[in-house]
Amino acid sequence: MVTVIFGARGNVGRHVAAGMISRGEQVRPTSREPGTAGFPPGAQVVAADLEQPETLPAALEGAERVFLYAKPDGIDGFVAAAESAGVQHVVLLSSGAVLRTDAADNPIARMHAVVESAIEKSDLAWTFIRPGMFATNALWWWQQSIRAEGVVRMPYADARTAPIHEKDLAALAVTALTEPGHQGQAYPVWGPESLTLREQVQHIGAAIGREITVEVIPVEQARAELGKTMPSIGVDAVLAGWEAGRTTAPQVSTVIEEVTGRPAHTFAQWARDHATDFR
Repeated sequence: MVTVIFGARGNVGRHVAAGMISRGEQVRPTSREPGTAGFPPGAQVVAADLEQPETLPAALEGAERVFLYAKPDGIDGFVAAAESAGVQHVVLLSSGAVLRTDAADNPIARMHAVVESAIEKSDLAWTFIRPGMFATNALWWWQQSIRAEGVVRMPYADARTAPIHEKDLAALAVTALTEPGHQGQAYPVWGPESLTLREQVQHIGAAIGREITVEVIPVEQARAELGKTMPSIGVDAVLAGWEAGRTTAPQVSTVIEEVTGRPAHTFAQWARDHATDFR
């Protein structure tokens, strides 16, 4: 049984590919540049681009399952190609933003909702994974300043978030792809613990064996700093999430343990996994 994995070099997709292979499953990672490195040994890599629908039929031929990330510009072409190829089940990495009360006015929520809606209306069976804050966002926010200066600058050091490890999202996807009972399910996923941003920085410092200074800066300065490594839509979402975390405890979840049978990773574990990224 072939599983096509879009975004197979991404933070989550690469762990999905590795997890499927570890279960003895046949995977077909896709890439715009299939000749480049970065895929699991023995994987049958094919050229495909969700924004170029003409590339999809060949990539999906003979496949029964798909791991997909949200790309609204190409979703209609994907659905048509998947239905034509006889795909039976799609696991979509969506976003917890679709659950927000202001989802209709939230650009990230709207983007993911378009993809969810197209799949729901199709003949494809589906599972939606809706994560909150990714732990890997810390690489966007803090990697450069930690490596260069041993400093993190942010406006709300004591704001709380519940970041989720990308390995946990991948484990959830692998379980949904390979075990029964997950079709038609939408899983909201947050990390297993609520931590202040300052505590998260401390965990990174412990992982790399280096003290990291936290400097509190004005919001507009933070916006400019984040804008150097993130698109504006992401900057707005991050700052809004941090501001909310000053007064409202973030949601945490036990979905990973309930579905996969093992506890979710802590942020301290994530920091150790990514220690070399911050050194």
